[in-house]
Amino acid sequence: MISKRSLLQSTLALAVAAGIAGTALAQDKPLKIGVTAGPHAQIMEQVKKVAEKQGLKIQMVEFSDYVQPNAALAAGDLDANSYQHKPYLDAQIKDRGYQFAVAANTVNFPIGIYSKKIKKLAELKEGARFGIPNDPTNGGRVLLLLQAQGLIKLKDGAGLKATPLDVVGNPKKLKFIELDAAQLPRSLDDLDASAINTNFAISAGLNPKTDSIAQESPDGPYVNLLVVRAADKDKPWVAQLVKAYHSAEIRQFIDTQFKGSVLAGW
Repeated sequence: MISKRSLLQSTLALAVAAGIAGTALAQDKPLKIGVTAGPHAQIMEQVKKVAEKQGLKIQMVEFSDYVQPNAALAAGDLDANSYQHKPYLDAQIKDRGYQFAVAANTVNFPIGIYSKKIKKLAELKEGARFGIPNDPTNGGRVLLLLQAQGLIKLKDGAGLKATPLDVVGNPKKLKFIELDAAQLPRSLDDLDASAINTNFAISAGLNPKTDSIAQESPDGPYVNLLVVRAADKDKPWVAQLVKAYHSAEIRQFIDTQFKGSVLAGW
């Protein structure tokens, strides 16, 4: 007969074994990383290959807008996301109270202006309909670009979050049509011109280097970021993920694949 003591020891041994197996299973679970369609997804696909050589498994989750990747990260449905620049992240943290941390810089996408009706901004007619992203940071980014191009003047202090209400000089009386950033490529048939984020432009078959009629300077605060929950920032997998992203293989892929329309930000 098995003594109670032996039975207890066996039960404890099984419990410990189950715990060890559970820990191993948790470590083998792929990291879920949210990206937007286009270059972010293409680059992360390559990061995934580099990371797997280092023993880090990645599962990509692709999104078609800018809001859901942060909501999913906050909810614990993602381990990290890679799609946003710091002004947008700062606005999201302020508005929604997210407890996020920046793990690393990723890439820079100089935003461009596109049109099917004109070849240069000087050709915009009075009252032209101009599409801009409807989120404050990207909308402000476009208005700053238009100011740099001499088309509008913003009131002093408008800064990175400028809105059409901050426009104090508009000689051509441009009419700003605010749309979700992902919808802007499809707006080109209905608008005289539209500013389009590079990731969405490329996804729509536009070449930022050859198809845009104006483009912002790559110097500025709009480098994109790899973002994690603040509680995870110092976990070993974060450093491993950053190492894979910042590898020579990824830099070479960016330079070769995008030919200057996407720039490494590290």
